[in-house]
Amino acid sequence: MGEGRGLTAGASVTPGALGALGDEDGDGADGVTGPAVASGPAATTSESVVKPTPAGIESRPGGVEGGLTAEEKLKLAASMGGSSPNVEKGSESYSAEQGMEINASTGKDQYLTDPVPEGKPVPVEPQNAAVSDKKMTCTLSVRCDSILNNMDWLDPEKVELVPADGVIFASQKVTFYEGESVFNLLQREMKNNKIHMEFVNTPIYNSAYIEGINNLYEFDCGELSGWMYKVNGWFPNYGCSRYQLKEGDVVEWVYTCDLGRDVGGYYATGGE
Repeated sequence: MGEGRGLTAGASVTPGALGALGDEDGDGADGVTGPAVASGPAATTSESVVKPTPAGIESRPGGVEGGLTAEEKLKLAASMGGSSPNVEKGSESYSAEQGMEINASTGKDQYLTDPVPEGKPVPVEPQNAAVSDKKMTCTLSVRCDSILNNMDWLDPEKVELVPADGVIFASQKVTFYEGESVFNLLQREMKNNKIHMEFVNTPIYNSAYIEGINNLYEFDCGELSGWMYKVNGWFPNYGCSRYQLKEGDVVEWVYTCDLGRDVGGYYATGGE
């Protein structure tokens, strides 16, 4: 789910939610792209993964072909209303106090980001991030277990790419450098572990959008499917290039088949 192409990458169906935006220099060459199949933790499948039926494919959200843009999905999310349990709305006053510049007429910042909930970090623009040589640690995992509950919707050619337990990159402590973003971390760890990752830079949201991991892409399991990220249990409503890591963070990338509702990362946008 990419900005301008699919879903976003975070807690809300916004530019930060699904996909989570990033090519830091804009040349499209920073990540591990192409058809390579994961050869590490992600290269395990089993006969317990059931192949989809033709009828299932035809009945999945959006039918056989996907293709909603980010803007179309934002409108769809707004029309659906409601929120995942325990998801907080953003606070404009808190966000402004933290340095987020909110446009009074739109209620969003210059990159179309809604205010964040109280206590949550505001975005840090990649061009303003100061990366030092100080090493820090956090926890990272990548999962697609939601697909296991929706195998009838999955592209038949992608069945063998889904691990039997849905775990592509098992939760583990990893190193990052002070000032780095969630995107920097994911890009490096996927490359180091020979796990395919593809992304596109999205200037309008000032972040990278994660199109596919382990060759599982947005739309592969229905029109509302794609990648999302959460940090310390929160799905940020802005792209992964704008989320600056802190010591001890727990970063989770999850695949959704239903616009975030199946992974607890959906809410109707809006502030206080």
